Amino acid sequence: MATIKDVANRAGVSIGSVSAVINQKSVTSAALREKVYKAIEELGYSPHGGARGLRVGRTKSIGLLVADINNPHFSAMASAIELACDRAGYTLSLGNALGDLQKEIRHIQLFRRQRVDGLILSLAGHGKDYIELIRKSVTVPTVLIDQAIEGLDFDTVKLDNVRAGRLVMEYLLRIGHRRMAIFIGPLRYETSVERLQGCLDAIKDFPEPIEAPIVIDGNFDIDVSHRETVKLLSSPARPTALVAISNHMTLGIMKGLADQGFRCPRDISVIGIDDLPTATAFSPRLTAAVQPTAEMGQAAVDLVLRRLHGEGDAAPMHFLGEPRLIVRDSCQVLDPS
Repeated sequence: MATIKDVANRAGVSIGSVSAVINQKSVTSAALREKVYKAIEELGYSPHGGARGLRVGRTKSIGLLVADINNPHFSAMASAIELACDRAGYTLSLGNALGDLQKEIRHIQLFRRQRVDGLILSLAGHGKDYIELIRKSVTVPTVLIDQAIEGLDFDTVKLDNVRAGRLVMEYLLRIGHRRMAIFIGPLRYETSVERLQGCLDAIKDFPEPIEAPIVIDGNFDIDVSHRETVKLLSSPARPTALVAISNHMTLGIMKGLADQGFRCPRDISVIGIDDLPTATAFSPRLTAAVQPTAEMGQAAVDLVLRRLHGEGDAAPMHFLGEPRLIVRDSCQVLDPS
């Protein structure tokens, strides 16, 4: 990983000159700043994981990269972040990666060329090479949303996923369900691991023995969860309730039920994590653990601005959103006996 000494050597200036440009502590010439910025970009240097602002002339803009803007969760989060930016006098540039890791890198590099002052990123990658490439590409204050990624010591804003999983499972147990299936995403994602863990914790802590739930990889995808739902419904001992840990999988489940002639909740109950804009517009209205999206969007922007203003600890800062269970019509009360 590049050091300040490497930057000084590449730019042909002293370490003190590099520090003066980065920290804006003294008057520096345009020529010096250009040398230092060029060396920083070539080397992928950042002062620490939080990555302070590295230039004098700020653009009053923030770059936001989301996994899929078609997902209602990300569109709602983008709207909340844009509103928080606008309140602070900043504009927002949006990138949509669609789960493509190379596209993620290209968007981050484009944001850098646009001289955004900070970044808010929802990343899908993993692995040593990917982490190192992200570290080299990021040179401004950066906040990860949705999940932290091991090896990237950025500030983070995410939901208390364990709590969300516990909320939905505790509710099902409380209203009499004892046979459940849980649709998760790939376990390389922190979101999947933590939400599943919350569900399992609730079962473990329940005062009576509960049959182990069926765990199904729905890949955070409508089509995959639809296909897996159709397969599940052919089982002679099908569950009484289905848990979807993301809204796209909820949609896939509901489509699978409808295609097979099952009615929710009379034939089978459905509960989700993450709300849907249409949750109250169709029948049944979906019961779900929902995120405080507006609060989380504001927190992400606030963390970027704190770094830009030189506030906060050198260590990464974290905001954990508190989920809230909204009970509607999609879960039937059963007699557990």
